Amino acid sequence: MPLHAERVEWTQSPPLAPGDGPIDVDHLKRMTLGDPALEREVLTMFSAQSARILGELAALPAEAATHAHTLKGSARAIGAFAVADAAAKLETALSGGSDPAQPLAALGAAIAEARTAIELILRR
Repeated sequence: MPLHAERVEWTQSPPLAPGDGPIDVDHLKRMTLGDPALEREVLTMFSAQSARILGELAALPAEAATHAHTLKGSARAIGAFAVADAAAKLETALSGGSDPAQPLAALGAAIAEARTAIELILRR
């Protein structure tokens, strides 16, 4: 039985080591298939979503771990890996019953840095 070789188009996976900066622009380009309009749209949505969720998390509602989990996924999708890592630490603290004050502060700092970077990207 002869073997048939086919050409398969592969999509790059996320980097093993995220790029420098609050937003990994190369990752963002891969996730948006290089569409600048889509990049702008998802960055705008993430900026608004992250600010809203951070505000909600400040009150530490019962669903705070779920909010942190949602933010973690959104951040990973756009290449905001520092935000994703901080959200994961907050989610772990909340789920484990640990004091969330430090992880929440770290998440706030990561979001502020990412939003500043997004603002700069959107001005281009």
